[in-house]
Amino acid sequence: MGFFKNQFSNVVEWEEFRDDMIFWKWSNREIKKGSKLIIRSGQDAIFLNNGKVEGIFEDEGSFNIDSEIIPFLSTSKGFKFGFNSGMRVEVLFVNTKEFTVRWGTQSPVLIPTPQLPGGMPIRANGTFNFKVSDYVTLIDKIAGIKQSYLVEDVKIRITSVLDQLLMKWISREGKDMFNLQANASDIAKGIQEDLDMQMMDIGIGITGFQVMSFNYPQEIQDMITKTASHEMIGNLQKYQQVSMTDGISSGKVQGGGAASDMAGMMMGMNMANEMMKNMNQNQNSQNQNSDSKPSVNQNGDAGASSSSGDNKKPNFCPNCGAKNEGANFCPNCGQKLA
Repeated sequence: MGFFKNQFSNVVEWEEFRDDMIFWKWSNREIKKGSKLIIRSGQDAIFLNNGKVEGIFEDEGSFNIDSEIIPFLSTSKGFKFGFNSGMRVEVLFVNTKEFTVRWGTQSPVLIPTPQLPGGMPIRANGTFNFKVSDYVTLIDKIAGIKQSYLVEDVKIRITSVLDQLLMKWISREGKDMFNLQANASDIAKGIQEDLDMQMMDIGIGITGFQVMSFNYPQEIQDMITKTASHEMIGNLQKYQQVSMTDGISSGKVQGGGAASDMAGMMMGMNMANEMMKNMNQNQNSQNQNSDSKPSVNQNGDAGASSSSGDNKKPNFCPNCGAKNEGANFCPNCGQKLA
């Protein structure tokens, strides 16, 4: 596509239209009387004079410039046809559709967390939506110095600040650092509001922002998955003990003897504590059973005897249940009966 000074044109239109182009400027040419303005679906045409907006035309169709367009401009001072020449005109065509763009962190974002002094390295990806919201600001900040503007230009501008916004809103809304997906909606909403404020400076509005997934380093993801599986069966303590044992036996817990010794000592202490706890529980259980067990005589009466007074000897030994014939001591076990 080439532009030639003083080249006359019969049609003003967006040539070589691209879906990923936000605006395109028709300029550096003159048009003659009877020329047409063509506005296609999804386009707006903005007539400019010395960088100032003179008129915005939003209806699609084909229009006669000198009879249908010029009379509606705010001033015709800069849009007069010369006697033997055409009219110098500059038209900005704007793509009015909403754009959807995929984004992803180029490198892990280190999110501050007490569990990891260096921060939790997290990647994320998703989509965002935007459209032109303010023509005057767009012309003042971008179109005044650029011939065209692409979706990729907006994406570069947004991704340059996205890491900082992710760190800000994950730290604020990510109450559970190991389950960020649960707060993805709140995180995305906060990022969208901040992005919209920043892009407003160039006439772009952020109409949507979505976080599709958060990705942890593989070793952390494996730990999360394994911990979750053991929590589901309610045996996290056993998982920790087994993991410690596996680490020692596989050689992963090592390092000059200090790390493995510490791990072994911790495991030994845990095992000793568990053994003492089990022994105490068994001892308490036996004592309770012994205290609560009633004595049973041969007649089946718990704690009963045939004694009706302090001096009368029992008919049966309270210790072994052997029958007594009036002796002071049990003939079977020697228990004192008097």
